[in-house]
Amino acid sequence: MERELLISYALFYGGEYMAIRKAILEQRPVLNRHIENALTIFDPEYPIELRDLRYPPYVLFYKGDLTLLKEEKIAIVGSRKPCDYALKATECLCKGNTDKVIISGLAKGIDAKAHWSASKTIAISGCGIDRIYPFENAGLYEEIEKNGLILSEYPGMIRPYAYHFPFRNRIIAALASKIYIMQSADRSGTMTTVNEGLELGRSIKVLPYDLFDSNGISNNRLIYEGAEPILSEEIAI
Repeated sequence: MERELLISYALFYGGEYMAIRKAILEQRPVLNRHIENALTIFDPEYPIELRDLRYPPYVLFYKGDLTLLKEEKIAIVGSRKPCDYALKATECLCKGNTDKVIISGLAKGIDAKAHWSASKTIAISGCGIDRIYPFENAGLYEEIEKNGLILSEYPGMIRPYAYHFPFRNRIIAALASKIYIMQSADRSGTMTTVNEGLELGRSIKVLPYDLFDSNGISNNRLIYEGAEPILSEEIAI
């Protein structure tokens, strides 16, 4: 199959993975539409780490610097409503890893703090590559587009449907050699990233909390269940 046809499917079906997969299997005819900023599974620049996934993205739309995909990458994820401790630890962790590319999900809270604090960063979006979501991250979006890399399975202005985000998290988990959890909840997008990372054999590092801090119940439980705690040597205090 030609890469242009694969991009056509992604554009026609709005990046929806299962619809694209069905179109490929049925060899549906679709009018080819060329787009420059698209990376397909056939391209040599396609990240080899994504081939570990059960559902590797057929097409990734992008803005920014693709060479960042070749560098060592770690993921930093967590709550959209983090406590001050998690925000401070996120900033210090990024400053302690200036030699690595920081991956996160372009959401509010921990994601935004990680992107802003990183010297090099990749954002994985859960909506169309041209749509800024949440809008309060407009400045961050523009900064990453200029100096980092934004990736999305979804073209144009595709809306941020709720089911996009847990599916998006598989890309975050796959690209990273390590996944750092700054503040989690038992039922959250953060935990979908943890579960995907475990399935892929990625290292999971978790920020420990005071035993009496209710914000850290899920994090401390992850450590109790065998996840590695983040050590002071990994952060810049």
